[in-house]
Amino acid sequence: MFSARQIAFIALRDVHKGAFVDVALDRALQKYNSKSNLADNERRLVTELVYGCVRRQRTLDYFIDLLGKKKAHQQPKDLRTILHIGLYQLMYQDRIPASAAVNTTVELAKDNGFVQLAPVVNGMLRSFIREGEKQKAEGLGVLYSFPDWIIDVWVKQFGEEETEKLCQWMNQTPTIDLRVNLLRATITEVETAFYDSNIEYEKLGYLPQALRLIGSNGAIQNLPGYEQGWWSVQDSSAQLVAHLLDPQPGEVIIDACAAPGGKTTHIAELMGDEGKIWACDRTASRLRKLEENARRLQLKSIEICIGDSRSFSQFINTADRVLVDAPCSGLGTLHRHADARWRQTPESVEELAVLQRELLSNTAKYVKPGGVLVYATCTLHPLENEAVIESFLVANPNWEIEAPFPNSFLNNYIMPQGWLKVMPHQYNMDGFFMTRLRKSNNSQ
Repeated sequence: MFSARQIAFIALRDVHKGAFVDVALDRALQKYNSKSNLADNERRLVTELVYGCVRRQRTLDYFIDLLGKKKAHQQPKDLRTILHIGLYQLMYQDRIPASAAVNTTVELAKDNGFVQLAPVVNGMLRSFIREGEKQKAEGLGVLYSFPDWIIDVWVKQFGEEETEKLCQWMNQTPTIDLRVNLLRATITEVETAFYDSNIEYEKLGYLPQALRLIGSNGAIQNLPGYEQGWWSVQDSSAQLVAHLLDPQPGEVIIDACAAPGGKTTHIAELMGDEGKIWACDRTASRLRKLEENARRLQLKSIEICIGDSRSFSQFINTADRVLVDAPCSGLGTLHRHADARWRQTPESVEELAVLQRELLSNTAKYVKPGGVLVYATCTLHPLENEAVIESFLVANPNWEIEAPFPNSFLNNYIMPQGWLKVMPHQYNMDGFFMTRLRKSNNSQ
């Protein structure tokens, strides 16, 4: 039998060896849950401990350094991981009694080869209960567990007060939003099915197809309407992108970075599944997920195109609209991707910005004269957003930003420069940047 905390430890140990957090968690649950038959609340505890400990890693290490005789980097890695689990419960899990958090962590240490160090674990955690909460972490990076370089990028853009609110929001457990496929069901039909199954949700009035799940409702695949293709999982801010593209029935659309396909399928739904959508990506395995979703949603207008979207000469001047949902650092979705804050670096952002500029420059050639291109990212780094658009417009005077939009709810998000920036803590959805560009009619 494996306890929830033991399974969380196994997953976190893999993360600390380099595994992606979602992969490590899924692997641990699949391997050990069948042996332990965890209840739903225990599975949720495993998920919360794994994602929470990864998010709060810097803060947890700060207090381990404060409380222990040895710094975090001087301790056995597995012991540090165990201490993360204990401290996380004491600091961020109000529903878990302090005594339970201490006792289960001490047992976790014993069960994983640290019998002799169990008194040290006990002493450090009890010392935190007595004294630790009186200690204040200095600086936003330590307090909210972010690398200093990310804090610096945000403070420079938004100021310290807004950055603190952004940090607080990014440490929340993410919500799950759904996009109703209006080709297969109405909002009312989905709501009725959820109500009859005691699924808690709320409507998002600013988006015509969106519902937000509330609380825990079990596996997504088991919710009413999934198999019938009534809806897809897609964050509300990501749903804005296809609306900004505004595809029309019968048009030719190129989605240049399509996998895993959330925006591609949304485009097809908005077009009434009439026209042609070229779903391009250089990773065939990720495009298979797109194909699976398209089949489930019963969409026929999507064609797969495997390869690098910077080099599709056959598409030059063929598309009515192009979407470049560019690969990015994901700094607007750090609550969903708990380890991204530790994986990205200033250097990786610079590399991504080069790729983004190349993608935009080359895919713009695929747009017909008078056509539209939407550039979007889920990051809040100006090097990947504003700087990319500004450099493109300087190099391509036959293009211009198109904004505002007639009678559109999207105008709520437009900045004075004409691009849309979704600030998570202001709108309670993922951080996004997007802009709509139009090619002049006399372009060659």
